Amino acid sequence: MRPRILGTKATSLLETPEPRHHPIEFDGAERDTDVFEIALPQGYDVDELPPPVNVDYGFVSYHSKTETVGHSLRYTRTFERRELSIPVSKAKELKEFYRIISNDERNSAVLKPVAGHH
Repeated sequence: MRPRILGTKATSLLETPEPRHHPIEFDGAERDTDVFEIALPQGYDVDELPPPVNVDYGFVSYHSKTETVGHSLRYTRTFERRELSIPVSKAKELKEFYRIISNDERNSAVLKPVAGHH
């Protein structure tokens, strides 16, 4: 089960074969925090949670964590872009940043049946 079902922050914007010659321009600084709570199905418990992610490149940062709260999974993430114009010299870092987010979004929580439930 992938906690991040609602929306994706990853982008293939920079996954182009040719090198960039211009700064990467964004519309504005951005800070998004999402919190999703997903009730666990009856008779199931959490076996494995995805690892938390904490990446900060200065001009962008991303943090996510999945935890169990009561009989729910809570997935929290914060995506922050602090600069409107990212110089070409940082394009490689930005590409890496989006790959980390993309990997995080593909992570899954693993559920297991609770003993005694059929």
